Amino acid sequence: MASRERVEAVTKGTGFWRCSKPATYTPGTCKLLRVMMKESKLTNFQQRHIMDTMKRDLEKEKRRLQNIFATGKDPEERKRKPPPVRQEDPAPELDRFEELVKEIQDRKEFLADMEALGQGRQYRGIILAEISQKLREMEDIDHKRSEELRKALATP
Repeated sequence: MASRERVEAVTKGTGFWRCSKPATYTPGTCKLLRVMMKESKLTNFQQRHIMDTMKRDLEKEKRRLQNIFATGKDPEERKRKPPPVRQEDPAPELDRFEELVKEIQDRKEFLADMEALGQGRQYRGIILAEISQKLREMEDIDHKRSEELRKALATP
């Protein structure tokens, strides 16, 4: 007869037991749980927490069932559509040649700052090597652009 009595739902996350899905208990089982909690010497706070969670879960289940009876659908079944993804305008690509000019300027400023602090000798070789690499890359870009321009002018 206990299976025909009202069933209360207890969900996971009470802090003491972790289950993969909510367990259902009859009122008799709930009384047994209370006795077991007292025997396990849980504090009053822990016992209250478990009972409050059981009550809140029961209220949540009531609201869910009311929605099912009213609308014919389980509210959890309705899934929200994700917000539309904003399509941002791509930032204008910086010209690599201009980037290199800025990087060289930064390196020169860094070297000047280090020399002002008396550390110029330590960084001078490294910074000059970096600047020369950037200059070579700029020469390659200039050479490619010149070839493209020649080809464009050569074709009528």
